[in-house]
Amino acid sequence: MGDVMVKEMTAEEVVATMHIGELADRSQMSLRTIRHYDEVGLLKPSGRTDGGFRLYTERDFARLLLIRRMKPLGFTLEAMAGLLKVIDALEAAAPGEDVTAIRTELNGFIEEAARRRAKLEEQLGMADEFLALLRAR
Repeated sequence: MGDVMVKEMTAEEVVATMHIGELADRSQMSLRTIRHYDEVGLLKPSGRTDGGFRLYTERDFARLLLIRRMKPLGFTLEAMAGLLKVIDALEAAAPGEDVTAIRTELNGFIEEAARRRAKLEEQLGMADEFLALLRAR
């Protein structure tokens, strides 16, 4: 793996950290999936204990929920990483900084998510029709 940037946690984040098991329970995702997201760089823990255990913050939890919500829409890991990069860039932008290009990228993700949602809605309608046909027999 490449260089990993570790950000400093605030005192509040240190107090409010959770281990991977709690993160898994709260997010309703498996430990294996969370570890995989760490390995591929989607969700790095904000810190580690002296014993090397991963520590996650509420911000990490929110990031994981965003990833989880992209999954049913069929976004690839690469697309998820791209969106997270855009969101990180928006959050890191200084007040007054021109974020037009970043917003344009975000709008592209919004349009793609809306298109994928419409496709799922269409498939759900077909599933409802199928169930109605079966129940009518």
